[in-house]
Amino acid sequence: MARAAFADSGADLQLIGVRKEFPGFTAIDDLDLTIPAGSFFALLGPSGCGKTTTLRLVAGLESATAGSILIGGKDVTREKAHQRPVNTVFQSYALFPHMTVLENVAFGLRRRGIGDPVAKAHEALKLVELDHVSSRKPAQLSGGQQQRVALARAVVNRPALLLLDEPLGALDLKLRRQMQLELKTIQGEVGLTFLHVTHDQEEAMTMADTVAVMNKGRIEQLGAPEELYELPRTAFVATFLGQSNLFAGEIVSAGDDVVAIDVAGRRIAVPTSRTRRRSGRVVLGVRPEKLLLHTTAPDYDSTVNSIGPGRVLDVSFSGVSTSYLVAVPGFGTVTVFAQNMVFGPVVTVGAEVWLSWRVEHGFGLDDDPADLPQLALDSDSEASLDEQRHRAVLAATDAEL
Repeated sequence: MARAAFADSGADLQLIGVRKEFPGFTAIDDLDLTIPAGSFFALLGPSGCGKTTTLRLVAGLESATAGSILIGGKDVTREKAHQRPVNTVFQSYALFPHMTVLENVAFGLRRRGIGDPVAKAHEALKLVELDHVSSRKPAQLSGGQQQRVALARAVVNRPALLLLDEPLGALDLKLRRQMQLELKTIQGEVGLTFLHVTHDQEEAMTMADTVAVMNKGRIEQLGAPEELYELPRTAFVATFLGQSNLFAGEIVSAGDDVVAIDVAGRRIAVPTSRTRRRSGRVVLGVRPEKLLLHTTAPDYDSTVNSIGPGRVLDVSFSGVSTSYLVAVPGFGTVTVFAQNMVFGPVVTVGAEVWLSWRVEHGFGLDDDPADLPQLALDSDSEASLDEQRHRAVLAATDAEL
């Protein structure tokens, strides 16, 4: 029975026109994707977007309905899982409970007939800093240690491609952040190609060189984490990868440097390089942490956009920052993240405030405003403060989910 051979380094992965249909629906729709050799690549998206199906197709655990899968230039579309130079680390560690840590890591090497499996297993355990527990059973380890053993067991086989299926999902927050840094370090040391599937935005941005945001079986946007966060192209990316305040307006002028947009009678400027629409209606956005709160109307400055006055509906302390929900007529409920530089909130619920942000921090989306009916909803200034606050908190919670 043919088995995948060792790899000296990572291999590139190509998906060409890959389609996966299940009875009644299409999970992956004509997907084209290239992942360079030796990179740390993340597939990010909500449940049901197709990211795990994509990983299973690459691993050989599912068969593609159409298209081709190439690893290192070789077409593996029709090959079985054990014939592909691929290993997978799952969220469930799947360690053999009756074996020691060392025996678990060496298991795959022995099955493949690789020489000196014990020495290679020790090397892999040293890589994840667990060689000192090599004689223990999995039940004697913490969850984080078990995950690192699972990683060592996968890496020791030197796969050309290592697949990570939400491997940190079962860990607590502190340990998950520690493992994020360790995974990134290990990937750099071993030089393998990592394909990481996750729904955790912070996890993807922390570890990956390149992130692809998936939605409904297609890649919505692909690029470096900073690029996707600072310059999202669609409302889905803008609101799934972090939070965004989105407004719809009519473009009134488009120059070489700045596009001017009328939003509820207020002129809002966006750099021309940060929006692809030059006429008609457009959706523009700004991240909550880019906004500043003012208790008086700010002076005019051509490099700054300002809106208001608005009323503070909610104030939520979250440690490093405080979140403010502000109802601004014509703009709906706007979210502001302010770093906690002083003790206590800057303003309280019910306060009248103005908001501003630098022109270069705004962005224009490719979406047609008509396709985003929620942008037409405006805060009801006639409703009581409690009613507005209740609606805003519910909307903010939905956006985070």
